[in-house]
Amino acid sequence: MAVYQVLVVDDSAFMRKIVTDLIEADSEFKVTATASNGKEAIQKALELKPDIITMDVEMPEMNGLDALKSIMEDSFIPVIMLSGINEQGMKETIMALEAGAFDFIRKPSVVHDQDIAQVGKALVERMRAAMHEVKRKAERKESIKKIEASRSTVVPPVAQPVKKDEATKDMVEPLQKTAPPILAKSELSFEKRTAVSQAKKQPGVPPSPPKSERMITKKDGLGKPDQSARTKTDIVSKPPVSPLQARKEVRSPEVPRLQTKQPVASSAPVPAKEPAKLNTAFKTSAGSEGSFNKLVAIGSSTGGPRALKTLLEQLPADLPAPVIIVQHMPPNFTRSLAQRLNTFSPLHVVEAEDGMVLKKGMAYIAPGGFHLRVHKAADGRFILKLSEDQQVNGHRPSVDTMFESLLPFTSLQRHLVLLTGMGSDGARMMKKLYETGVTSTFAENEETCVVYGMPRSAVELQCVRHLLPLQEIAPRLVQAVK
Repeated sequence: MAVYQVLVVDDSAFMRKIVTDLIEADSEFKVTATASNGKEAIQKALELKPDIITMDVEMPEMNGLDALKSIMEDSFIPVIMLSGINEQGMKETIMALEAGAFDFIRKPSVVHDQDIAQVGKALVERMRAAMHEVKRKAERKESIKKIEASRSTVVPPVAQPVKKDEATKDMVEPLQKTAPPILAKSELSFEKRTAVSQAKKQPGVPPSPPKSERMITKKDGLGKPDQSARTKTDIVSKPPVSPLQARKEVRSPEVPRLQTKQPVASSAPVPAKEPAKLNTAFKTSAGSEGSFNKLVAIGSSTGGPRALKTLLEQLPADLPAPVIIVQHMPPNFTRSLAQRLNTFSPLHVVEAEDGMVLKKGMAYIAPGGFHLRVHKAADGRFILKLSEDQQVNGHRPSVDTMFESLLPFTSLQRHLVLLTGMGSDGARMMKKLYETGVTSTFAENEETCVVYGMPRSAVELQCVRHLLPLQEIAPRLVQAVK
């Protein structure tokens, strides 16, 4: 069995010993060195080039966040952050995840053996997942190189020898041999080309004036891409059209045509983020205007905080739908995550509370340790319900639980998104919603995922309509919602 080299970083000698013992309980990993602060961690990372690093968040001289950023500048080594549960530690952990840390775990409590065992299991699980992703990405990179190499080594056709009787023709028409046909043709306007063509066909007969329809068609043909061409990221799967879906397509014809339109980013780029003054002005009255008939639901896990930042900072303040989010994360950390995301997003981002009324222009993050569901109140408003029911797919909150709660609300236009994450949480209920006619389904593709688990599971179930790089999801989602 392969042994991966680990660097353990913590300012406490006692904690370094505990973490080392937890790691080496699994024969797949071996701790080759330890460091007591961020500066020492940077030096040993450069010298030893470990396969993976565990990094304490709060340390003297240089903290884990600053050390992480420095290590990421030189080379990519998966880093698992060990965080305390104090407010400062949680904030810096969220920032570390944004900066590129693979994942994090809570520091074990030295007074509870059971807690230490659980933390050790979680730590090894994340380390193994990190090594799996490093291997997967290396294999993917190698396969891409092979494909590119095979394309570059294609043997060109052998040139035919020029016959003697063609030599004079080549000398007389040198321009025709050197200029690309489309370039030579485009030097004449459409009207002139039409006139020349008609003159050749009917000598002495004046050409007829060009038709406006033909001019428009020609202009579109030259200036715009073929709208009928499908891109490889658009439709992953398309089930047989049910009567319900057919009625929905008649009612909202723009939805099934999304895959043939250019993304919003290509035709109308998302404007740069406005100063905080404008953003704050909207957030003070977020969701206070009228009702809604659209809703966005997002699920994510490992790598999710960074992905959510990228996605939410591109969603406009006037998005005509509330956004509900399940991010696999322990209790308390989700509040820090919501506060952090709120500083970047034009939307007003909060940690969800039981009984909250859903409003446009707001994003709600399920609190760690609680399932999040959408209910309809007696007055017709949509509200959030939290529960401590049993874990689903090993998680609470669970993406499947959130998605399942949306099944009864056929009056809502539901837009589903699965981002990076281990496992398959969310895929099963995305499939169920897809079969009932919810076709606005998005997933992050393998190229940008930290862990291509949850999105891949949905793709394998053939319920993903748009499989896209992370940076392209928000523009296409906005296009679908608006």
